[in-house]
Amino acid sequence: MFHLSVPWIEKILRPLLVYAFLIVGLRLAGKRELAQLNPFDLVVLLTLSNTVQNAIIGDDNSVTGGVIGAATLLIANYVVVRFLYSHERVEQFIEGPPDVLIQNGEVIATNCQRELITRVELESAAHRQGLASLDEVETAILEPGGTICFVAKKPTPDTARHEAVMRRLDEIARDVTSLKTVRTSGQ
Repeated sequence: MFHLSVPWIEKILRPLLVYAFLIVGLRLAGKRELAQLNPFDLVVLLTLSNTVQNAIIGDDNSVTGGVIGAATLLIANYVVVRFLYSHERVEQFIEGPPDVLIQNGEVIATNCQRELITRVELESAAHRQGLASLDEVETAILEPGGTICFVAKKPTPDTARHEAVMRRLDEIARDVTSLKTVRTSGQ
C-alpha cells in the first residue's frame, strides 16, 4: 500500500511533465476550453484528468505514489502562480491577451470565430450576468482565464431625460383617463 514500485524521482518528474503539457495544451486550445461555455467543453476538461492519470502515476498505485504525485502538482502550481504574479509579461505570454467580443454594442464576428464562440453562447453568458440581451451590452471581453466580462450600455443623459418625460406622460395619461371615468360615472 505504501511501497513505491517506481523510483521517487520518476514520481516527481511525471506530474511535472504532464503539468507543463497541460499548460501548453490549454493555451493552444484557447480560452474557450477554460470558459466551459457548453457541455462538450466540460466533458473534455473532465475526461482530460482521467486521460493523463496513468501518465502521472505510471504503474504505481500506492498511496505514497499518489501523495508524491499530488504534492508535486500542488507545489508546481504554487511555484508557477507565485512566479507569474511577479512577472506580468511572462504571464501575459502564457495566458495570452484578452479578446474583445463586443465593442460599442457591435459583436466582433472575427474574434468570436477565432475563439469558437457562437452568438447563442454569448447571449447565454450575458444572461448569466443579468443582461436580457446583447442589445444591452456595450463591451464584452473574453479574459485570459476564460471568463467573459460584460459592460452594460449606459443611457445617455438625453435618453434618460426622454425616458423620464415619457414615464411622466404615461402617468398624466392614466390620471386623465381616471378623471374621465370619474366624470362619466358621476353624470
